[in-house]
Amino acid sequence: MKTDSFSTDDWRRLLQSFGENPDRAGLIETPERVARAWQHWTSGYSQDPAEILKVFEDGAEQYNELIVVRGIPVYSHCEHHLAPFFGSATVGYTPKGRIVGLSKLTRLVDCFSKRLQVQERLTIQIASALMTHLQPRAVGVVIRCRHMCMESRGIRTPGEVTVTSALEGELQTNLALRTEFLALARERD
Repeated sequence: MKTDSFSTDDWRRLLQSFGENPDRAGLIETPERVARAWQHWTSGYSQDPAEILKVFEDGAEQYNELIVVRGIPVYSHCEHHLAPFFGSATVGYTPKGRIVGLSKLTRLVDCFSKRLQVQERLTIQIASALMTHLQPRAVGVVIRCRHMCMESRGIRTPGEVTVTSALEGELQTNLALRTEFLALARERD
């Protein structure tokens, strides 16, 4: 989404549709701020996961255990209500001769989070991108989020957490590896 996708007049009309006066002192700059905010919140559409996942072949040839990054921030917007959802992701993989810079896992989560989403698809997109571009033995993704569409409207249940997972490669068939990943991904107090 480009900042100019919605003109200042469009955002002003939205404010008016709420019954607000867009010329009120506190709202004068709001249309421009909202446009910049949505540009940021949807910047994942302009990112290519293949470019994010720079792989290294040096140093990983002998490593065949899980690599897990926990607590990756997730900030997204649901495609049904445009309401925010937020939480954290755990991403892990077992390399097959190639590794990725650890910060790239966070960037990958951010790339897909900054699109209109449902949590289930977000989880699968992260796992699939890792399998496609890194070609590891296994990939696991667990995401825990709170959804404002549930907390602030509709059923209004504050504090509920939705957990989704995607397990690919050997994590689907190797029970010991699956158990290890899920134990490492478990939320700690």
